[in-house]
Amino acid sequence: MADIFSTEALISGEIRSGNLEVRLAETAAEVTAAQRLRFRVFYEEMAAKPTAEMMAQRRDFDMFDTLCDHLLVIDRSLGDGTDAVVGTYRLIRRATAARAGSFYSSDEYDISRIEEYPGEVLELGRSCVDLNYRSRGTMQLLWRGIAAYSAHYDIKLMFGCASLPGTDPKALALPLSYLYYHHLAPPALRPVALPHRYVEMAMMEEHEIDPRRGINEVPALIKGYLRVGGFVGEGAVVDHQFNTTDVSIVVKTDLITDKYLRHYERRGSSLI
Repeated sequence: MADIFSTEALISGEIRSGNLEVRLAETAAEVTAAQRLRFRVFYEEMAAKPTAEMMAQRRDFDMFDTLCDHLLVIDRSLGDGTDAVVGTYRLIRRATAARAGSFYSSDEYDISRIEEYPGEVLELGRSCVDLNYRSRGTMQLLWRGIAAYSAHYDIKLMFGCASLPGTDPKALALPLSYLYYHHLAPPALRPVALPHRYVEMAMMEEHEIDPRRGINEVPALIKGYLRVGGFVGEGAVVDHQFNTTDVSIVVKTDLITDKYLRHYERRGSSLI
């Protein structure tokens, strides 16, 4: 078995589970395949609003895509072509953000505390998995890839935006309030929604919240971050283009590494 924290394994596709493998995109065609998967999930399935150019090309893309790394899940039973890409994550390090002029999240959040954090940081985004592959195993494989990537680049802190469905925050009062009271990031690491986009998360009093119901209404991806010790920032942001309400996520990678290793050694699998 390849070293679970080996980027060589990540590049060569040695991190596998059955027919699935996770690795970095190596060609422009593979990046395009990830963008097409994102289009199917975000715009066709989740009713996001594409630009005319995106609609014409049936791809989700922006200026970051040509600068960052793309993590892919590939189903080898579908062959070696780009149609075999069934999951993806976008990975942006400091150098990428510098070339782009900012991190993606800075359009929604004040992330100055993260930018000032010592050591390398990694912004995670554009996570999606084909409808037929949305299982615990696929997400485990993505996390194994992120763990290998983070170890190679000595990532100290990971962050990004994660979404709840819909653009009516009042309809999300329970999960947003639960996240605020139970998982708010410490001040030294806390992103804060930009003033003109800030939506109050604590819409319910703390004593009104049933934690079990609250966590049950949190999307699976956000639950995954919480399970490895992740936090949320202050304030939600409504994203009308993507038909979502976003929260900021912060994860210290030493928490991931410790929990990942314990889980991997105990069960022969990965994080979530």
